[in-house]
Amino acid sequence: MDIVVNQELKAYIDPLTAEEHESLERSLLTEGCRDALVLWGNVLVDGHNRYGICQQHGLPFQTVQNPRFQSIEDVHLWMIDQHLGRRSVSDFQRGVLALRKREILAQRSAAQAPTAPAPTTEDEPISADEPAASATASTERPPSREALAREAKLSGNQVALIEKIQKQAAPEVVAAVRSGVISINAAAAVSSLPEEEQREAALAGSKELKEVARRVRESKRKPTAAKEPITPSPEASVDDGVDELTQLRRQVAELQEENAALRKELADLRTASA
Repeated sequence: MDIVVNQELKAYIDPLTAEEHESLERSLLTEGCRDALVLWGNVLVDGHNRYGICQQHGLPFQTVQNPRFQSIEDVHLWMIDQHLGRRSVSDFQRGVLALRKREILAQRSAAQAPTAPAPTTEDEPISADEPAASATASTERPPSREALAREAKLSGNQVALIEKIQKQAAPEVVAAVRSGVISINAAAAVSSLPEEEQREAALAGSKELKEVARRVRESKRKPTAAKEPITPSPEASVDDGVDELTQLRRQVAELQEENAALRKELADLRTASA
């Protein structure tokens, strides 16, 4: 069988780093290609790196068909689930994959939604024994952001930050967080700046990016102007207190995420200097 490499599928998942590719190549040369390549017909779905290395060195390999693939969306969902289960995938990559999965499932749910029944006339009354089409049709609702976050081993706040990065961050900032130069929290903070300022900070290097992120976070915590304390009136709505509590909880969650990111950076520095 002539295996077809679809470039869109090959690029759907972030490529291996140079170090990861070298490690995989050493493993294949030593132990051979133990895992079968997954195909959809003659299209390669999983094992692009293994296939390339085996072709380069003339190594034998096996293939297997996945009978559950009915569409390209099925292929994408399977690829996402496979990579979410791998430990080598970074938190940012997990968030990107989780958001892709949510988008695919949302589009599929919308496509399966029942159409409204045609309006009836006086000559065609609706029978009481005949339920409406919209009531009998069943559609599967896509999972919530929180459910997908749990599946990706992330918090809902992390997924929200990654979604913000995807929507607002300059390509240079996305590349920095994708490569692990800066944390998700830092990238989300920088992404709130104008694109030109983001680009300048990214081009200046990781230290400047982290410094810019720190300044952005500090500016959000400080009041913009000194205000006289306001005495709440007895008629103040209880909702104001609820909103303030929600905001405080969100700030606590952000600080916890920030603290975890700093601890990870410190651990990485200690590992590098060991």
